[in-house]
Amino acid sequence: MTIYILMCLLLSFTIELAVSTPPPRERDQVLCITPTLNEELQFIRQISSQYKTILWHPSSLSDIRNNSEIHLYVNASYAEELKMRLNSAHTTYRVMIEDVQQLIEKQKGINQPLTPRGFSSYYEQYHSLDEIYFWMSQMVRNYPSFIQQILIGPSSEKRLIYVLKIFKGTSPPKGAVWIDCGIHAREWVSPAFCLWFVQHLIGTQDKVIADIVNTLEIYVLPVWNVDGYEYTWTTDRFWRKNRSRNKGSECFGTDLNRNWDVNWCGKGASKDPCSQIFCGEYPESEPEVKAVATFFRQRLNHIKSYISVHSYSQMLLFPYSYTTSNSRDHAELHHVAQKAVNVLKSVHHTSYTYGTSAQTIYLSTGCSDDWAYDMGIKYSFTFELRDRGRYGFLLPMHLIKPTCEETTAAIIEMLYHIVKTV
Repeated sequence: MTIYILMCLLLSFTIELAVSTPPPRERDQVLCITPTLNEELQFIRQISSQYKTILWHPSSLSDIRNNSEIHLYVNASYAEELKMRLNSAHTTYRVMIEDVQQLIEKQKGINQPLTPRGFSSYYEQYHSLDEIYFWMSQMVRNYPSFIQQILIGPSSEKRLIYVLKIFKGTSPPKGAVWIDCGIHAREWVSPAFCLWFVQHLIGTQDKVIADIVNTLEIYVLPVWNVDGYEYTWTTDRFWRKNRSRNKGSECFGTDLNRNWDVNWCGKGASKDPCSQIFCGEYPESEPEVKAVATFFRQRLNHIKSYISVHSYSQMLLFPYSYTTSNSRDHAELHHVAQKAVNVLKSVHHTSYTYGTSAQTIYLSTGCSDDWAYDMGIKYSFTFELRDRGRYGFLLPMHLIKPTCEETTAAIIEMLYHIVKTV
């Protein structure tokens, strides 16, 4: 009888435990697939469309190729089914990120208060657009003698786009350099870098940096795609484009790095408004692009360098993107890039690939660095920051500091080269 009672209690406890234990939470995941056959490429294009996946790398399905990694974001509702189909098709894959939402929640954790007069954990976190607006106002207020905030125009949704100008010299500047961050909304480490870089310029006692900021004006655009960036904080963490309305389509947004008047909407861009690389209705159709283009046209003889900061892939790229032909300044640009990646590697042993965009990754048209170069700005470069896919667009906050430290060292090396030539 005692044994019977114990068995009943055990059974009751087991049933109660089974009922009270929630089922495993479905998780959005990122898969890494490396196709080796053309049939696999076709299959990947098919399932990507069917399951409404988000392509992280490369930027477009038209750029996927054999023996190159494809990073595919998959919604939890379809993750297991899609993996079963990959297994059935004998297509090898690995789970790159097991739980996307967990990483997103960590990135949106409680931020430390703003302390712009010195490095703190503030610069090792991601910040919302409102926080970055506030940061800019505080920097100008705290350093009015050498930081100026310039309004260059409104966005598609009428948010304000600001550039910070930094100059400490007492004599007229010999030129200017431009650094922009956040042209693609989901690349959060890019704006994080711009904040870090500005603080480093004004806070360091380094003699090389002092020479740079006493010789050149530094224009820094912390968040270019302000609407898209805000959207990644409120609605869709992996949104890439801006948020403009497209005529005759329910799809929003244009890729701001395909909207420039340089071989516009050719190879590596799309006329489909639903594409991640939609080139827009016409060159400079987007107010965000028009604002920067106008700013440049008013200062073409003054700006010596254009540097655009993206993520991810660990690359330093230079013109051209729209052709595999070398530019007239290829040898010097290659030399500057080589020195920069060597300096970068010396900081935290991070390896970068460098070369022309078209030869290093793929052909693309309507890109900002090509436009700047063809407008006469010789030192035009694009950084693709960490990492190479382990976390992709979800780079953990503990990696912000080393990423910014090494990138700062590389850019300082590049700017010092420019100082010696002006």
